[in-house]
Amino acid sequence: MPEKPEVITVARKLEKKLIGKKILNVDVYHDNMIDYPSIPLFKERIKNETIHDITTRGKWIVMSLDNYYLLFHLRMEGKFFFRTKNDEKGKHEHVIFSLDDDSELRFADVRKFGKVMLIEKDKIYSMKPYTELGLEPWDKELTSDYLKEKYMKKTLPIKSVLLDQSIITGIGNIYADEILFLSHINPLTRAKDLTDKNREDIIKNTIKVLDKAIEEGGTTIRSYTSEEGVTGRFQNNLNVHQREKEPCHFCKSIIVKIKVGGRGTYYCPKCQK
Repeated sequence: MPEKPEVITVARKLEKKLIGKKILNVDVYHDNMIDYPSIPLFKERIKNETIHDITTRGKWIVMSLDNYYLLFHLRMEGKFFFRTKNDEKGKHEHVIFSLDDDSELRFADVRKFGKVMLIEKDKIYSMKPYTELGLEPWDKELTSDYLKEKYMKKTLPIKSVLLDQSIITGIGNIYADEILFLSHINPLTRAKDLTDKNREDIIKNTIKVLDKAIEEGGTTIRSYTSEEGVTGRFQNNLNVHQREKEPCHFCKSIIVKIKVGGRGTYYCPKCQK
């Protein structure tokens, strides 16, 4: 699943091509991908809305329109394609936006897990997904004290807790492994047992890892691409994730793979005792 750096990379690609364009119409070919509102309301409300800004919140891409926010979640394999209205519809292109320059923005998803929402601007902070999301990694309110309060009753392994989007939003499986490696924290350590330094290291290394991943255009694992023919390069910087049985770059111990909360987890048994 694309994580925060991949979502930001996609948003930046879209921003270059969509700002200032007006959505004239939308065709929906798979109803379950529209999460809110109903299909008839979605089609009616989005007509003649102009795209003014594109940002992210957690793993959601957020387009600011005149009266609404248009949200996309890529899930496992969501992708955007730019086409002309004369181009043949692809098999997996399920939501197609007609734009005022005769082009089309097509949201494609082989697995049909992707989600689209159109939320009134005055309701965005009182509705899901915003009500379920924690702090962004770069938020000034993300402090050791904040994490201490959130972690104090958490007996789950820190690897699982890092994936909890209601605490810090945007961290997924790949980057959780990398953050814990740089922080010298064993992924099985209970969140409640972390020290002040551990929490400070998590914050510092979350920013470090995500900033580097964004700079590299994300991590290309399996089928993620930010647009056609464009792949990320951060996989070349991975210290532990998907490096099972390979030597640690720092201590030469062999990287181990285990399951934590059902998720494949990679760590160095020496650097992360």
